[in-house]
Amino acid sequence: MALTRDLALLVGRSVLGGYLGAHGAQKLFGSLGGPGIEAASAGFQRLGLRPGPVFARIAAVSELGGGILTAAGAADPLGPVVVAGAMAVASATHRSKGAFAAKGGFELPLTNLAAALALSVAGPGRISIDGLTGARLPRSLTRLGVAGAAVVSAASLAMVLRTPSPPP
Repeated sequence: MALTRDLALLVGRSVLGGYLGAHGAQKLFGSLGGPGIEAASAGFQRLGLRPGPVFARIAAVSELGGGILTAAGAADPLGPVVVAGAMAVASATHRSKGAFAAKGGFELPLTNLAAALALSVAGPGRISIDGLTGARLPRSLTRLGVAGAAVVSAASLAMVLRTPSPPP
């Protein structure tokens, strides 16, 4: 039973972290068919996240770094917490398009948010960097990381929610 749980956590971390890391690389570097930082910055500016270049970089680094940490199961729970913060903001940016991804809605970022929250509570499992090395972040550093992610996410959410969403 424990091995099944650890394998499930490995798969969940790999899928969520891998995709979020790829999304961050798309924004930051323009890799994997992504827009690159200039186009991402303009998009963030339109969403009300000003200055756009700063918030585009915050999102890109959060997705890339959070995705890598999540996939590796390292420095837990920072990876999933950072991903959850980014996905909370992403969910809000899609709010005008409804609930489903088929119409550009918030389904995918909300699903990613739920998965990240579940992984932040469940932990990375034994088949992870933390599990294999026995490494643990000091509680004070974990609290600081969670608080930082919460503050940046809350500020970003406030900006997005104050900006009128474009019609669907």
